[in-house]
Amino acid sequence: MESIIKLQGVVKDYGQGDVVVHALRGVDLELAKGDFAAIAGPSGSGKSTMLNIMSGLDKPTSGTVYVDGQDLTQMNRSQLSRLRMQRIGFVFQAYNLLPVLTAFENAEYVLMLQGMSAAKRRERVMGILEQVGLSGMEHRFPRELSGGQQQRVAIARAIASEPALVLADEPTANVDSKTAAALLDLMAKLNEEKGVTFLFSTHDRAVMTRAKRLIRLHDGQIEHNGKPDISAEA
Repeated sequence: MESIIKLQGVVKDYGQGDVVVHALRGVDLELAKGDFAAIAGPSGSGKSTMLNIMSGLDKPTSGTVYVDGQDLTQMNRSQLSRLRMQRIGFVFQAYNLLPVLTAFENAEYVLMLQGMSAAKRRERVMGILEQVGLSGMEHRFPRELSGGQQQRVAIARAIASEPALVLADEPTANVDSKTAAALLDLMAKLNEEKGVTFLFSTHDRAVMTRAKRLIRLHDGQIEHNGKPDISAEA
């Protein structure tokens, strides 16, 4: 098994003195390339903290974090930014689209930062927008798109650079069940056909059911790591 993510003894504490929140308590986790996995657990269990640490947006209090064979805990801010730009796509719960940019411009943004030529960017992005069902909407601004369409733009932006890993924080939280199913179909297709590794944090039982692997967190510790078992509450 070639791993894309490896956490070893990861601890994350917030605060100091008598007011310390133990968000993660010695987490060990390995995720294989090409996986389609979900992290579940109640609010406050550490899901978002874990995603932020995996993406280098936050640093662990202790422990090591490897992404695509690189130790994030030994990297400086510019190295982490470069890793995110080149190897990690992120889908935020609130979309985080730039309101002054069109769907096309939002999706091509990372490719511009990477220095890809305009012609190559156009070819890549138009193909991806077609994949995500947004053909003909490339000139629309976020305010002119539905929630589901905005989330599709966010997914297009996340996969445009052909990252090794896509981290998605509650990707179905702000859309209806029909749109959520369509988004999951899309991401499953990208996983199967392109080999993109997906890791979701979620409360959505539909996401847990579709995942190939379910990681259940409770009080900052992993209590289940294996085939989806949604008999317990998320």
